[in-house]
Amino acid sequence: MGSMKPVKTNKAEEPELEPLCCCEYIDRNGEKNHVAACLCDCQDLDEGCDRWITCKSVQPETCERIMDTISDRLRIPWLRGAKKVNISIIPPLVLLPVFLRVASWHFLLGGVVLTSLPVLALWYYYLTHRRKEQTLFFLSLGLFSLGYMYYVFLQEVVPKGRVGPTQLALLTCGLFLILLALYRAKKNPGYLRNPASNDRPLSSGQTECLTRKGQEKTKGFPGAESSGSLNNRTLKDEPKGSSRVLVGSPTKVKEDWCAKCQLVRPARAWHCRICGICVRRMDHHCVWINSCVGESNHQAFILALSIFLLTSAYGITLTLDTICRDRSVFTALFYCPGVYADYSSALSFTCVWYSVIITAGMAYIFLIQLINISYNVTEREVQQALRQKTGRRLLCGLIVDTGQYNRGFLRNWYQFSTLGAHPFHHPAEDIV
Repeated sequence: MGSMKPVKTNKAEEPELEPLCCCEYIDRNGEKNHVAACLCDCQDLDEGCDRWITCKSVQPETCERIMDTISDRLRIPWLRGAKKVNISIIPPLVLLPVFLRVASWHFLLGGVVLTSLPVLALWYYYLTHRRKEQTLFFLSLGLFSLGYMYYVFLQEVVPKGRVGPTQLALLTCGLFLILLALYRAKKNPGYLRNPASNDRPLSSGQTECLTRKGQEKTKGFPGAESSGSLNNRTLKDEPKGSSRVLVGSPTKVKEDWCAKCQLVRPARAWHCRICGICVRRMDHHCVWINSCVGESNHQAFILALSIFLLTSAYGITLTLDTICRDRSVFTALFYCPGVYADYSSALSFTCVWYSVIITAGMAYIFLIQLINISYNVTEREVQQALRQKTGRRLLCGLIVDTGQYNRGFLRNWYQFSTLGAHPFHHPAEDIV
């Protein structure tokens, strides 16, 4: 009788092991579901609609459950089961073309739309950053903005005959170099693993798994704060966890114990609550690449910023030279008569101003990064120094020098250029 129980169990589990068709998937409750039933059996959605129709307030917890259900059921048919679509990538794909085309109707509409777009982006950034959740919104916005600006350039600017083949080839090469640099910057930033694990490098699937587990562990936990990619020089809440300093030989670097990752982290490594894992020489968590900037990808991040700024400035110059002839770039930005008389020119001019706003924001981030590298300080260390009032502030807080790792301009840049190549041996004064 005891030998027959496993047989019954296997028979009962056989239907669950059947392969999924292209429209079926396993939902977050572990049950088989179908894409066609995306609006069925959602009690929270029914309750929310009833309260909305009767003009009653909906509880925030109900809204969160509704969003979780929608994100779990938003899928597309695929081989061996429907694939989940991240809902945060959809708004930029829909709203950006609509907003830019509406802004092209009149210069007053353009002013309102182009002013509201950064405000909405900042609001969404602070909303997601406060909840310590990963989002693909900004990565989707950045990539789609690159593609859409290039599309408008090909459709509206190139046919006017002012852009030559060489200029178009240079702009296209710049776009591909940006994508390559972003691909490199999206790789492992220098995740720290538990010494008990094996020494093989983390694959992308393992990294995503660690990220999800880390987010579950750190949700609502007052752990280490990672500074945002917008490089705001505002004070952050500091972690209130226990730490320890390993006292050993004078050649060892000060190390901290991370209670969440259960590992000893070296100096300048921090735990990112958004990624849910410790990062070696962490600079900040960048929402534009949906990843941390650390020891292994900091150089690629700077390279992507520099190529983007050069390519964007070149594209803006070519466009303004085409739609506002015989005027300098700066003059054409603020005075281009008759640009709204033609819809094609108006759309190109609106895209130019959108590119200028994005480029100005990236230029600020690039400037902060260059300053931090010159003083050998990370953005995370800047936030800590501002909170503890241990850093030296220059130029109204634009420059913050902690003095801990600063070894001079040339040596600081040499250390940055060799990040990830070999372990850097800190001087004895960095240990104490």
